[in-house]
Amino acid sequence: MTSHEIDYRIYGEEMQYVEIELDPQEGVIAESGSFMMMDDGIKMDTIFGDGSQKDSGFLGKILGAGKRILTGESLFMTAFYNNLTGKRNVSFASPYPGKIIPIDLTEYGGKFICQKDAFLCAAKGVSVGIEFSKKLGRGLFGGEGFIMQKLEGDGMAFVHAGGTTAVKTLAPGETLRVDTGCIIGFTQGIDYDVEFIGGIKNSIFGGEGLFFAKLQGPGKVYIQSLPFSRLAGRVLASIPNGGKSKGEGSILGGIGNLLDGDNQF
Repeated sequence: MTSHEIDYRIYGEEMQYVEIELDPQEGVIAESGSFMMMDDGIKMDTIFGDGSQKDSGFLGKILGAGKRILTGESLFMTAFYNNLTGKRNVSFASPYPGKIIPIDLTEYGGKFICQKDAFLCAAKGVSVGIEFSKKLGRGLFGGEGFIMQKLEGDGMAFVHAGGTTAVKTLAPGETLRVDTGCIIGFTQGIDYDVEFIGGIKNSIFGGEGLFFAKLQGPGKVYIQSLPFSRLAGRVLASIPNGGKSKGEGSILGGIGNLLDGDNQF
């Protein structure tokens, strides 16, 4: 194996975290901001790219960091190593309510494609790259699904999903249509494209966006019920006047809050 062989355990129900057990000289890479806690003896190192063999050499590291800019991530990743004797643990937490999904890349031919913000952490040696759209429709209208991440290697990787997770196994030629933001990821055999919903009423009054993702088998698809973009949109929409109540500090403002059901005094 080119990737480190790590053991893990996932804790929690809705706000999960994953605990990675590292043997001596084993390591794990993670997105900045996902770290939760670690045992004494774990060494933390900030690196360009993902630290895989594909990013060896100065030019490789620069290209690896550049790919991360395209996916909207930080230039850097964080690596954690166990440089002592005996086992050590390091844990990484979910950024919002949902599930942590373990992905054994050896079961999927060494490659898994996921949303650009889904990756949480992986065994040292797993390559975290980008998957560009090869179709015009997907590139112009895919929204969240335009640029995706690809995880390559023979180790364990962990992705995060919002809400409840559904897993669909598609037979050859079988098709599934999904909201673009609800896709967590899929195996490399899946053909992915974006389609226009069609119809004037659907386009203007449907409220579900103009496009959806068309996924065709064979392969496995992971779907989330609550993508972060949808959660953030609902939170922002529920804030009146950017968070300021109408007539704040006045008698009329208090009456307005009562009528709105906002009983804040």
